[in-house]
Amino acid sequence: MSESERVRAHVYVSGTVQGVYYRASTRDAAEERGVDGWVKNLADGRVEAVFEGATGDVEELVEWCHTGSRAASVADVDVEYGDPEGLDGFEVRY
Repeated sequence: MSESERVRAHVYVSGTVQGVYYRASTRDAAEERGVDGWVKNLADGRVEAVFEGATGDVEELVEWCHTGSRAASVADVDVEYGDPEGLDGFEVRY
């Protein structure tokens, strides 16, 4: 897939999203869809993530973020789309 067929989504998720396996579940969901990027907890209680991949796969993953892990209670998902930066693989950042 060429870079022109890829999209980047920068996502902030708020609610009860820390300590509920949200990051690990996001990694698993991204890997299932072949989406590259990363996810991490923020000091303010939100989760931040970046997804890069095929438009449909990234949009599906953004939609998944509205539910997240089974123990999560998502209040809001804020997303900004942009040009991909060539990320490869998916990681949980600490």
